[in-house]
Formats: sequence, structure tokens, C-alpha cells
Amino acid sequence: MSIWRFLGFGESTPREETPAAETETVRRIIDRLDHLEPERARFVAAFAYVLSRVARADLKVTDEETATMERIVMEQGGLPEDLAIIVVQMAKSQNLLFGGTENFLVTRELNRIADKSQKIALLRCLFSVSAADHSITSAEDSTIRQIAAELQLEHKEFIEVRSDYREHLAVMKDPNAGSDSSTT
Repeated sequence: MSIWRFLGFGESTPREETPAAETETVRRIIDRLDHLEPERARFVAAFAYVLSRVARADLKVTDEETATMERIVMEQGGLPEDLAIIVVQMAKSQNLLFGGTENFLVTRELNRIADKSQKIALLRCLFSVSAADHSITSAEDSTIRQIAAELQLEHKEFIEVRSDYREHLAVMKDPNAGSDSSTT
């Protein structure tokens, strides 16, 4: 399926329903995505998908997580903002629709095409996404651990990166912090 059809702009969509300026903007973005080098496009797509896998681990993707994913895709993928937004939205949609069956397959593909430094960078990015809302849930932490294993990273590497985010780990936070502990 082409990205054009995925976004609902296939031949069956009447042109009158979409304003001309919006259609041209979308067409330019689609054209730029279609012109990415295939290996780079594959890497960026898999990278964004794995980011969305972690964001959805706790069954909700916050605005902060989405913004962080967009920034990361811009930085790591070398994409302009408009393309990064589309890539992240597509990755989130694909994860929502096919996450149960595609998670391992996409991560395995990323493991095949990424080198060690890219895998470590991804691990940092996964923690950044999950920490975007200032709390890394147990589900997110567990998913990151699973992804690290699927990327064939050593446990030591996982722990080294995780330690940089320990203040955001929900399991490490005081459950009584911020609550009124006085008795009446």
C-alpha cells in the first residue's frame, strides 16, 4: 500500500473534499518520503516503530511522548519536522493496529540493519520517550528490557543506559511522595 493511499488520498477520494493548498502540502511531503533512500527509509521506519512500541507499552501514548518521538526521529533520522511528524504518526498507527504481531518482527529487522552504536542510541531514545512524562512505568521498563534483548544488547549495556534515567523509574519513586501523610 502506498503512503498516499494509507493517508486516505487514493484515487477513490474526490479531490473536491480536500482543499487544494492542503492537497499540495500533503503531496509534497509524500513526494519527499517516497524519495528517501530505501535503506534509510527502512531504518527510520523501524526506529520510529520501536519508539512507538515503548510509548504504547502502558497502553497510552501521551502528548509528551509523541513530541519526544518526533524530535528523536528528526535528530536520529535526519528528517525535517513535517516528515518526522508523519513518520511518527504512521508508526503509532501501525503499532496500534499490528503491534501484537509486528513488534518482534520489526525489532528483528532493526537488529539486522543497525550497528552497535545505533542500537545503544536507540536504547537511550527508548528511555527518553518513556521518561517524557517524567515517569517510566514498569510496563515501559519491561518493554525496553525486552527490546534490548531482541537487539542482542548485553544486560550490562541496558543497565548502564537505564541508570541515567533512574529518577524517572516509577518503581524507584516514593509512593507517599506528594501525599498528605498527616492523620486527623
